[in-house]
Amino acid sequence: MAEALPLPALHASHAGTWLRDANGTSRTVGKGEAIMAAADTPLLLLNAPLVATRLGYPDLSGLDLLELFAFIHPARFVVPTPKGLAHALDLNEPEDDHGVPLLLQQAAARLLETCESESWQEREGAWSSLQSLTRMRWPWANIITPHIHRPERAEKWLFSALPEWEENPERPQPAQVLMEENEVQARLERLTGEGAEKREGQQLYAREVSAAFAPRHTNRIPHMLLAQAGTGVGKTLGYLAPASLWSERSQGTVWVSTYTKNLQRQLRRESARAWPERREDGSQPVVVRKGRENYLCLLNLEDALQGGFGGRAAILAQLVARWAAFTADGDMIGGDLPGWLGSLFRKRGITSLTDQRGECVYAGCPHYRKCFIERAGRASANADLVIANHALVMVNAARGRDHAQRPTRIIFDEGHHVFEAADSTFAAALSGQETIELKRWILGPERGSRGRRRGLSARLADVASYDEDGAKAIAAACEAAEALPSEGWLQRLNENEPSGPLEELLAAVRATTYARDESGGQEAGYGIETEATQLEGNFVELAGRAQSALAAIRAPLMKLGVRLEALIEDGPDWLDGQGRARIEGARHSLSWRVDTLSAWEALLNRMGGAADPEFVDWLAVDRSEAREFDIGIHRHFLDPMKPFAKVVIEPAHGVMLTSATLRDGEDWDSALLRSGANHLEGAPRLSAADSPFDYASNAEILVVTDIKKGDLAGLAGAYARIIEASGGGVLGLFTAIRRLRAVHGRIADRLARDGLPLYAQHVDPIDTGTLVDIFRDDPRASLLGTDALRDGVDVPGRSLRCVVMEQVPWPKPSILHRARRAAHGGSAYDDRMIRARLAQAFGRLIRAREDRGHFVMLSPAFPSRLLTAFPAGTPVMRLPLEEALDRIRLGFSDTRDVADTAEGDETSKFQA
Repeated sequence: MAEALPLPALHASHAGTWLRDANGTSRTVGKGEAIMAAADTPLLLLNAPLVATRLGYPDLSGLDLLELFAFIHPARFVVPTPKGLAHALDLNEPEDDHGVPLLLQQAAARLLETCESESWQEREGAWSSLQSLTRMRWPWANIITPHIHRPERAEKWLFSALPEWEENPERPQPAQVLMEENEVQARLERLTGEGAEKREGQQLYAREVSAAFAPRHTNRIPHMLLAQAGTGVGKTLGYLAPASLWSERSQGTVWVSTYTKNLQRQLRRESARAWPERREDGSQPVVVRKGRENYLCLLNLEDALQGGFGGRAAILAQLVARWAAFTADGDMIGGDLPGWLGSLFRKRGITSLTDQRGECVYAGCPHYRKCFIERAGRASANADLVIANHALVMVNAARGRDHAQRPTRIIFDEGHHVFEAADSTFAAALSGQETIELKRWILGPERGSRGRRRGLSARLADVASYDEDGAKAIAAACEAAEALPSEGWLQRLNENEPSGPLEELLAAVRATTYARDESGGQEAGYGIETEATQLEGNFVELAGRAQSALAAIRAPLMKLGVRLEALIEDGPDWLDGQGRARIEGARHSLSWRVDTLSAWEALLNRMGGAADPEFVDWLAVDRSEAREFDIGIHRHFLDPMKPFAKVVIEPAHGVMLTSATLRDGEDWDSALLRSGANHLEGAPRLSAADSPFDYASNAEILVVTDIKKGDLAGLAGAYARIIEASGGGVLGLFTAIRRLRAVHGRIADRLARDGLPLYAQHVDPIDTGTLVDIFRDDPRASLLGTDALRDGVDVPGRSLRCVVMEQVPWPKPSILHRARRAAHGGSAYDDRMIRARLAQAFGRLIRAREDRGHFVMLSPAFPSRLLTAFPAGTPVMRLPLEEALDRIRLGFSDTRDVADTAEGDETSKFQA
């Protein structure tokens, strides 16, 4: 048996609580005794916030093994469960909960052994970091100290050790090439590998994709392809084959845009078949790009390490610094930083270490030449393949700093999400949160605020001292910005004491929204909204004052932009290359804010006037569990694909949207509507490759008919019995968080006693990505979640063998949805959205040829017209819960009645 560290260890699950003392005696204890033991002496724990939730004691603290793992193995993945920890450290997996405390003691001993090993790969910097953690009284510090020896030579400071990126010449424009079908076929066969199964659908798909890379015939009319590829077709390699061939022959860059981080990781792995990790010159042929808010900001980290963070957050900063020395790319959100690390610390420490507010000073930053964001941007300029996300591609096209880096060949994977991404990108929101951020950007932090943020005056002090007109513009902008909301604005609105024209307008928004609210208190605690129409005269007058205040800010910012441009063109002798780059960055930030102010002014100018048919405007109070967190006026395009087509598609040469759920059944109208193709000259190319999976034999759709709507006890009981019948492996999808929490609270303990762990979004203090990792790792676990789990979750094999939806995923009856519904076919528009959601949810079930499972709908009134969302031939049965449980227990055997299938026949007894 592996050596165990002689410290007490505590484990808590929904099945109970177990304590093992330092002498090796394990016993079951009550929650009260466990809390008292934790208060008396530091205990070994695994994921302290989760244990605290299980015990109902939020102040629980101790020796968290995840923190120790993050210190000793930064940038290394581990599933944060006893099983995951055992596998990561090559220890025996505990047979049950009773054996977990011993595992914790063994894992602690194994990690400390690593510190003394000559083969410890992450030794560099550990001793220096430990000195800082000791001063911060990190619980592990004194335990680790005897095991980490002081290095003979002083260790480099992190910011000195990180490598610098180098400038590269601009890549020439790509050559115009045509690819023959046999060339694409040969490349596909090379990528799939010798002896791999030849899939006719994949070959056809690859040939269709290659047409999008042909030379463009007419300016601003790109080749456009809409390609549906059913699950199992192999679409990733299907488009990487022509993409890699084109980039090789043209020396150009292909961008693949995704919606989920999971697909980005999958693409990075698959791309290794086509490109090496590094070229001969050391450059990267494949680069992952995300928005700035995903990457570690070194200046924010330096500030945190030098006192900007206090308490537990300061410990987090030290662990992130350890990770920063070993990370591949500095990606904190979905990269190689463990997703669970941030959840171990109560405050939003991870997001505070990224550039969330567009506050980057670019070349003015002392770490500019080591910046992860700048490194990724420069690497992508010379890459063959850039893996990005929809939001980044759209923002880069709309307001990117470097026109030369804008993509011209784009593949939008998960193309059914392009509409939602465009809807967010091309929207405007004049709210309290947005305006206060603008004020901080102009004036800097308010008194008492900690951090490195600086206002315009501080960031451009040298410009102001040299250029009198620029100094006047900065002063005017700062003076005008005083009209924007400041700290405490929500409290002042609650007390009916708004300060300034913007707060007065927001107070009117709040009052009008509540006055018109017709929810009757049923949705208390959730956001409310009302149309921006039939507004009284006082509201319109307040909107006019706010508009004038915003114009007073915009005018000097525009003048400042002109002065900065003049400095770039004819700068003083002291303005070196780094200074020019800093001013160029400031110009970009200014342009972004000026555009935002213009959009807000246009929105306010419409108040009290005729509605613009291209937009949908409304007032809203955003709330979460009875707490107001924002108030504002919102504007969305009625059809966001119109600006998407203009800004993203038209400048490109070839664009492709692909997905397993791109069209509605056999109908392409929805795909055309939600892709932007309808706003282009000429029709797009349409292609469809059906899934090779045998859904008729490997899946069943069970519509349970005896669970009454609103019967929470019945719903919870149904979930528990389905999970028991399936033996775990259940993904439960909810349309409301409150029902998810209620069901989880009723059944988690019961299931845990049978060895069936249950996890849930919005309940367990674990990020969504880690929850999916835990679910994937344990075939007996089940997971409850909402929209984020309905799409983009890839869990092949027995870990996911049953998907349960608690009701039909009807669209939220918002003002925006109502307007779009009226413009695009009424109830038919709703049905298309619902069928798409059902298809996406069903797509989680069968991910590989060997997968089998059940899709359960707990909705007795499930409309038959929605059944076309599912693959043709899949058996659909309406039956009571008891019969559904029998079928789930039976599973799939060779004796299953294959006659129980229906294919478009609504008179069948299974669909009646």
